Amino acid sequence: MAKKDTVKGLMRRGIRESVANALADAGYKLSSLKKASPEELMRYISERDAIQVLEKVGGKKVEPPKKKAPVSPKKLIKERTKAKKSAAPAVKIDPSQIPKKIKPMSPAEQNIFKKALEMDTHLPRKLVEDIAAHLEGKKYSEKQFDEIVRRVCEKFKNRMVEPYEGVGIVGAQSIGEPGTQMTMRTFHYAGVAEMNVTLGLPRLIEIVDARKIPSTPMMEIYLKDDIKNELDQVKKVASNIEITTLREICAIETDVAHMEIVIIPDKEKMKAKDISQEDIVKKIMKIRGLKASVTSNAGEIRVKMDEFSFKVLQDTLGMVRALTLKGVKGIKRAIIRKNESGDEYVIYTEGSNLAEVLAMEEIDPIKTTTNSIMEIGDVLGIEAARNSIIKEAYNTLSEQGLAVDKRHIMLVADIMTNDGNVRAIGRHGISGRKTSVLARAAFEITAAHLLHAGLIGEEDMLTGVAENIIVGQPITLGTGAVKLKYVGIKKEEGT
Repeated sequence: MAKKDTVKGLMRRGIRESVANALADAGYKLSSLKKASPEELMRYISERDAIQVLEKVGGKKVEPPKKKAPVSPKKLIKERTKAKKSAAPAVKIDPSQIPKKIKPMSPAEQNIFKKALEMDTHLPRKLVEDIAAHLEGKKYSEKQFDEIVRRVCEKFKNRMVEPYEGVGIVGAQSIGEPGTQMTMRTFHYAGVAEMNVTLGLPRLIEIVDARKIPSTPMMEIYLKDDIKNELDQVKKVASNIEITTLREICAIETDVAHMEIVIIPDKEKMKAKDISQEDIVKKIMKIRGLKASVTSNAGEIRVKMDEFSFKVLQDTLGMVRALTLKGVKGIKRAIIRKNESGDEYVIYTEGSNLAEVLAMEEIDPIKTTTNSIMEIGDVLGIEAARNSIIKEAYNTLSEQGLAVDKRHIMLVADIMTNDGNVRAIGRHGISGRKTSVLARAAFEITAAHLLHAGLIGEEDMLTGVAENIIVGQPITLGTGAVKLKYVGIKKEEGT
C-alpha cells in the first residue's frame, strides 16, 4: 500500500506514472525523496526526471547543467583522434573463457535465417530450428527451399499482432470460455493407476493463483543413460528418494514392566529398502532429546527409558514410530514405470522436492520435472517458471480436449512473471497492483476499493480498458485508438 501511496503522491505533483512507479519500486517514499541527491535518483530515472522530482517534492535544489558551447566538426575530429592515440591499448579477451549462452546455428539453420532476411523477415530462433529439423534428411531443390521459406515467412507475418489489438481481452476470453467446460476431478497420471493428480478446473485455478504448494505435488524423475534401463539400479534410486519410516519396516512394541520399546525389524523389507540394523540404531540414537539407552541384539532393538515414567515412554514411542530412516523430505511415494515410448524407466513421485532430487548423482537434471511452479521458480529461475506455467496450463486444457492457442497462455505467463517474481492473477497479485481504482473495483471487493480510494484521495487517469468501459468512454483499442478529423478545403476563385 505504501508503494501505491507514493505513486499517487508523485502523480498528483505532476510526475509521470512511469517515473513514479520506478521510484516506488526502488523503495523511495515522499519523505525519503526530499533527502535524496540527484545522483542517487539517476540510478533509476534520467537526470532530467531526477531534477524535476526533487523540485516537485521540495528536495535539494539542483542547478541544471550548463550548456556547452558548440564545437566545430574539424575540432571534434582532432580531439577524438588525439584521444584514440593516447588511450591505453584494449585488453584482449580470450574467447574460450566467455561462456556460450546458446548453441551456435547449424549450417542448415543459417541458410534458413539468411533466406528469411532476404525476404525482409526476421524469424525467431525456435522457428528456424523447427524448420531445419523438419527438412533434415529430405531431398529438395533450391527452388523448393526458397518456396518453403517464403511460405513460412508469409504465414509468420499473417500471424503477427496488429497495433492496438486487444490481446488481453482476446486471451482472457479464449482461456476463460473453454475453461467453463472443464470438469472438476482428479485423474490417474500418465497411465500410473496408483497415482492421482489434480486436473481440470481445480488445476487451472492452482496455476493462475500461483499456489505455493499444489494440492497434489508430484515429480517425473528421469535417470542418466547408464542406468535408465537397469531395473535394479532404478529401484535402488527410488528407494533412496522415497521416505522410509521405522514403522514401515519394523514391528514396534512396548514393554511397560521394563520401561522399554522393543523394535523387531522385518528382514525382507529391510533388504528391499537397503537398510541394516546398524543404520536403525544410529538413527534412533540421533533423536533429539532422547532420554533412553539403545541396545541391539540378534533380531531386535531395545530402547530402555532412563527414568520410570509412562509419559516419557509414550513420548519416546511417538518419536520412534515417526523416525525417518532414509529418503528425500516431502516425497511420500515413488513408483517406477516405463515412459510412454517404453524405452526407459521413469520414477513418478507423490510429493516434490526439486532441489534435493537434482543434487543426486543418478538423476538426469535436464529432463526431471515437477508440477510445483513456485518450486521451479525458486530452484531454476523465473524463465523456467514461465515455461512451467505455459506447459502446465496447456497440458491441463489439452487433457480436457480443449484446443487453446498457446500464445494466449504465453501472454498470461508473461504477465505473471514479467517483474521477476511469480504473481497470481487476482487481487493479491496482478489485479491488485493496478493503478486504476475502477479497474481494481471491477475485479473484486468493489465497495472496499472505492471506500479506501475515497479516504486517501486517489485519482483515476482512465488510461486502461475496464475503467473507460465503466465510465462509458471509447477505449484505446482497435478503432477506438484512431482519431480522424475531416478538414474541408475552401476553393479559391478562378481554380
